[in-house]
Amino acid sequence: MEFGDILSRRRSVRAYERGDVPRQVLERITNAAVVRAPSAGFSQGLRLVVVTDGETRRQIAAAAAEEELVRQGRPRWKADAPVHIVVLVAESDYHARYQEADKLRITGGRELEWPAPYWYVDAGAAMMLLMLAAIDEGLAAAVFGVTDVPKLRDAIGAPEDLHFVAVVTVGYPAQGSPAVRGARVFDERRKPRAEVVHWERWGEAQGANGGGARARPARSGRAHRR
Repeated sequence: MEFGDILSRRRSVRAYERGDVPRQVLERITNAAVVRAPSAGFSQGLRLVVVTDGETRRQIAAAAAEEELVRQGRPRWKADAPVHIVVLVAESDYHARYQEADKLRITGGRELEWPAPYWYVDAGAAMMLLMLAAIDEGLAAAVFGVTDVPKLRDAIGAPEDLHFVAVVTVGYPAQGSPAVRGARVFDERRKPRAEVVHWERWGEAQGANGGGARARPARSGRAHRR
């Protein structure tokens, strides 16, 4: 599948066909994240737990308060997804890496002041690779969070020193899934590109060669040049 085709199919799908996803397919999907995702300083703090057991998936869904959401009229889908990939990260790996000699030489002998928690940044990049790799395998994916992290830890046996990031669901998309049919609705609700993408300086929607149209001012917060 061409990369452009993969991107065009990328959306959250929350309805899946019943049936297992072959182990070798899941290994290729997780390998894409482990091998190809960026890692600050090659800290390699990413950890993945692949869950196919039905009871464990129900426990993970319970940690996300799925029953309460169902009572509110939301569809049940988390526990029914055939595969959960729990994304975790070891922040300590990043601190250990940036206290090594080659990094300390750059920062004057002490660990840098992190401008952002890059362990989460790297985990987010890995999550996107999981989803794109799933699409390349003819599968679909979505992401959900949990409201009860201790319950999630108990379900999968995760150590306390790992931070929970999200759960990526994977499976073969159900025919006629509302998430697939409703894709155009989300496209219509997207913010204007000029509000999101700025060229050369904040507020420039096109840049010097494109007329320099001004984007709408930010609604709140302070803009920082990078």
